[in-house]
Amino acid sequence: MLEERESKEPAMNLFQTNEFKETPFLPVSPEEVPPRPPSFPKKPSPKICGSNYPLSIVFIVVNEFCERFSYYGMKAVLTLYFLYFLHWSEDTSTSVYHAFSSLCYFTPILGAAIADSWLGKFKTIIYLSLVYVLGHVIKSMGALPILGGQMLHTVLSMVGLSLIALGTGGIKPCVAAFGGDQFEEKHAEERTRYFSVFYLSINAGSLISTFVTPMLRGDVQCFGKDCYALAFGVPGLLMVIALVVFAMGSKIYRKPPPEGNIVTQVVKCIWFAISNRFKNRSADIPKREHWLDWAAEKYPRQLIMDVKALTRVLFLYIPLPMFWALLDQQGSRWTLQATRMNGNLGFFVLQPDQMQVLNPFLVLIFIPLFDFIIYPLVSKCGINFTSLRKMAVGMILACLAFAVAATVEIKINEMAPPQPDSQEIFLQVLNLADNEVKVTVLGDENNSLLAESIKSFQVKDEENKTTNGMTAMRFVNTLHEEINISLGTDTSLSVEEDYGVSAYRTVQRGEYSAVPCRTKNEEFSLNLGLLDFGAAYLFVITNSTSQGPQAWKMEYIPANKMSIAWQLPQYALVTAGEVMFSVTGLEFSYSQAPSSMKSVLQAAWLLTVAVGNIIVLIVAQFSSLVQWAEFILFSCLLLVVCLIFSIMGHYYVPIKLEDIQGSADKQIPQIQGNMINLETKKTKL
Repeated sequence: MLEERESKEPAMNLFQTNEFKETPFLPVSPEEVPPRPPSFPKKPSPKICGSNYPLSIVFIVVNEFCERFSYYGMKAVLTLYFLYFLHWSEDTSTSVYHAFSSLCYFTPILGAAIADSWLGKFKTIIYLSLVYVLGHVIKSMGALPILGGQMLHTVLSMVGLSLIALGTGGIKPCVAAFGGDQFEEKHAEERTRYFSVFYLSINAGSLISTFVTPMLRGDVQCFGKDCYALAFGVPGLLMVIALVVFAMGSKIYRKPPPEGNIVTQVVKCIWFAISNRFKNRSADIPKREHWLDWAAEKYPRQLIMDVKALTRVLFLYIPLPMFWALLDQQGSRWTLQATRMNGNLGFFVLQPDQMQVLNPFLVLIFIPLFDFIIYPLVSKCGINFTSLRKMAVGMILACLAFAVAATVEIKINEMAPPQPDSQEIFLQVLNLADNEVKVTVLGDENNSLLAESIKSFQVKDEENKTTNGMTAMRFVNTLHEEINISLGTDTSLSVEEDYGVSAYRTVQRGEYSAVPCRTKNEEFSLNLGLLDFGAAYLFVITNSTSQGPQAWKMEYIPANKMSIAWQLPQYALVTAGEVMFSVTGLEFSYSQAPSSMKSVLQAAWLLTVAVGNIIVLIVAQFSSLVQWAEFILFSCLLLVVCLIFSIMGHYYVPIKLEDIQGSADKQIPQIQGNMINLETKKTKL
């Protein structure tokens, strides 16, 4: 969850105003200069218990906790919703999951532009939160089995997820900065502590939701299946609470007006420099020291120098998306891997999607561990552990995490029954006669393909029908009456008389010692025993003894044998890599670029996360590799990227921010002699 850490800096608002001490520019007419936006009232807001903390930040922190609970809680069960409810393939489920994640990191650019150029932060948060809530409502409706068919569920899900992506991404750059606006400048220390509490609320919401929401999905049955509607509805309710709480503080907020768009200024400055250079390619025009100097005819010197420093850092961002491609698979590929493992830990039974809770939990442990123990020890050993080296080590740890994930995947496959290939079929023979039966299967040329003697109530399996990690069962009724079987509060099925066979039904793992059954004339219970993770069972209901109807149990797909605890090493490695990569990367970026460019760096950082998710989407759709080989592929790709990044970092020369300011005092070449024909345009400043 460290991509949220950028919220700790108030200067990281994506589109903040930049003020320069010296602003040389070409003359423009007075009517072209727009009026400066009025400053917002400096009235002091109510304080918390006589301290210097504004009361308004309470509403903002509670809002952030509920919103993060809403987002991560919904996202935790999303992959399994695609797989089990919409019945998509694992590759399609993974692709749509990462397409949604990518969209959530593109939309902050739009949200920040709306806030800083049009509505202001407060109105942007309110309006986009309404969009957010609407998305949750539509998404929850798409999880109601009684509402239409699969096509309608798919349409509602895609519309809902699009609105959620717009809502969560749109308010992401606004909420933290709006909280920083509540403090007076003389209370900078309190503002710093506020951002620490704000970051804690993000991780608390993530930690609780990724643990609770899978329980709502798996432990509660509605309409005879896992209750995805409840798992999506509760996060939606939390988003409603977030909106209401935020609106309650409206009268005590300090609400700064829109102040301008620094990202747009940077983009326009770069574009003008490039286009101006191509318009003036004549050999008679002297060259300039840097290609951005070609923006001097329109933009101030300080902005140009800041953009120069910015581009040096952005160049190092080029390899970063590959790291996010690996990190964000915790909610997709790793969750799918967990469905094929045994979640019984002895003292607690973990749902496959609950393993994601390890990430925020370990983040809260690793950050102080690295900051106060590991980094100081490395420093005492005389090792110059620079920021770029920390990021490279973080990449290596992520590589190792995926190598471990590949090893776990191989072991899972070894323990699983053999899968039939394209030329093989599944044949199951059930002998319900009193005596042994010999079964012979002939081929096209009357050659014997199978010759087996099947004893009474013995099943011969020749195929492995996957259960996707769920516990599956079906019944054969040998009685002369139809049987109604209740498997839970909302789960029941009917099996026709005289060797009627039921459809497959998936249930939660557990002990089923007394399953209520009912015929037209009597009621009784069946002891089905333990139904374990990933197993498939066949129950033959007979009444051949004086003890009443009984169920003969046959396990023709064995239960998952590998414990889900074996995923702990890969989660620990990738989270350690995240702490070293994400925190260090942001801190290094901000130390190497002017304060005016911090918002642009945040925008670029979020875009690297979005691009990383697109990489996973492409690989999932177009790669035909088995899962363990795909894990190895990602590990090797990141290792190559790490080597490239290390080479780039080796030749990178760190700079001091005062050097940037000093360089800006040097005059950029002015228009001279044969340069008077440069094509320039008037600009509004």
